[in-house]
Amino acid sequence: MAWLLQKQVGSPAGDRLAALWDRREIVRIPGAHDALSAVIARDTGFESLYLSGGALSASLALPDLGMMTMEELVHQVRTIVRASQLPLIVDGDTGYGEALNVMRLCRELEEAGAAAVQLEDQMLPKKCGHLSDKLLNDTTSMSAKIAAARKARSHLRIIARTDAMASEGLDAAIARAKAYVAAGADAIFPEALTEEAHFRAFSEALDVPLLANMTEFGKTPYFTAEQFQEWGFSMVIWPVTSLRAEAGIVRALYQHLAEHGGQEGFLDRLMSRKDIYEHIGYGDYEALDGTIAASVVPDTDT
Repeated sequence: MAWLLQKQVGSPAGDRLAALWDRREIVRIPGAHDALSAVIARDTGFESLYLSGGALSASLALPDLGMMTMEELVHQVRTIVRASQLPLIVDGDTGYGEALNVMRLCRELEEAGAAAVQLEDQMLPKKCGHLSDKLLNDTTSMSAKIAAARKARSHLRIIARTDAMASEGLDAAIARAKAYVAAGADAIFPEALTEEAHFRAFSEALDVPLLANMTEFGKTPYFTAEQFQEWGFSMVIWPVTSLRAEAGIVRALYQHLAEHGGQEGFLDRLMSRKDIYEHIGYGDYEALDGTIAASVVPDTDT
């Protein structure tokens, strides 16, 4: 159905996400860095999405060092939610400042339609969670940000991420997570864990939904959703995979064009015009205006 005819979903996005958490089966959440990837994920059968700050920064040709603005983030949230209508978890990095900035972020994200915000306990300039030498905020300051987010939100769920494992160890990371839950976090995201025992330890220590990050080319081995579920986790994200896949195929395309002077030999690696139109509901939009004749996709389209 065309977005122009869609009605507001009955329950708030945060409540719909929480309902997915409550199921016994782990919630599989792919990263969607733009609206088209979001609708493709939805049409493939996924029920929730994740917007990575690292993926969005890369799509802007910026490093993931806290350089992206809140306005750039909120704009992309709005387009993804509008297109997919799925509960969206949003990477809020360090909250774009201190308590008041975090509160504004939560209000902006709720108005844009987000289901949850992820806040991390790094300090600026922040880094990808799988890189070295991250600067950590102290537990008290991070807890204050979470408490501020709790005050500002109405339905938005708060996911607190701790990057403490690498520099402070497992016990300290779990202690931080417990403090964040006490401050008002609805779920915990322990970043850059490196072995099964770490995941099991978090699950045994905490009685809130847990999010596992199954990024590629990082410190975490390639575990499956089924494994994370067995270890007590409620959600698993593949945060930057769609962006990396897109960048890889685009680079290969440009290399092909430069070498061959045309795209014909590359067509089997492209999504067809027909498939893209089906994902975005092209015909549904045309049907809303009687002055537009229904378009016929060329027979040569593959």
